[in-house]
Amino acid sequence: MHPAPCFRLEGVIAGPDDAPILRGVTVDIPTRGITCLLGRSGSGKTTLLRLLDRLDDPIAGSIGLDGAPLAELDPIALRRRVAMVFQRPPLFDGDVLANLCVARPDLNAAVAAEVVGRVGLDAELLGRDARDLSGGEAQRMCFARALLTSPDVVLADEPTASLDGAARLRIEELARRIAAEGVGIVWVTHDPAQVRRLADRVVVLVDGVVAAAGTLAEIDADTRASVRELLS
Repeated sequence: MHPAPCFRLEGVIAGPDDAPILRGVTVDIPTRGITCLLGRSGSGKTTLLRLLDRLDDPIAGSIGLDGAPLAELDPIALRRRVAMVFQRPPLFDGDVLANLCVARPDLNAAVAAEVVGRVGLDAELLGRDARDLSGGEAQRMCFARALLTSPDVVLADEPTASLDGAARLRIEELARRIAAEGVGIVWVTHDPAQVRRLADRVVVLVDGVVAAAGTLAEIDADTRASVRELLS
């Protein structure tokens, strides 16, 4: 049996040299299904996520993707395999189609209509100024932009943090659909209720170290106070 595709972090230290945020992280993160990185603000969730796309590099330790050292992969090629969606949607000048073309400059209207439909947006929005989109629409456009590179995995850094309840649930539903299509998702959150709605696997970070990792059932069975407090 072949091992499941994953990121593998071994002894990873990352952050400022004089005050590392991650301190000796060793963990496997699958690139199938939805893995939630759960922890309080400052626990190292976003730092870890940025390492997976080589937006930052570790001070020490190693990171691999499906057995290949991340440090040896071309960053541009890596970021086509590993797309990222940020907490605040980065919007560029112009309409939605122009924003999508940032990911694929040769994009035509037919493919653009298909990808916005895939994230639950109407093709009529392609001609709208991107800055006129609602928060939820803008975030779904960013998921569409990420999907245009046909990634193996999408990294999502608290993508619903600034959205209201209904928009948040629509983005979560979108994440589940994307995962069901075979695109893995690594999702940063501090919300235990969101973890329960989304996660196939959970990595719990406490003060820059992995306190627990496993399925939701395994995490629920963990009796340590540091883990229980985050899930309550």
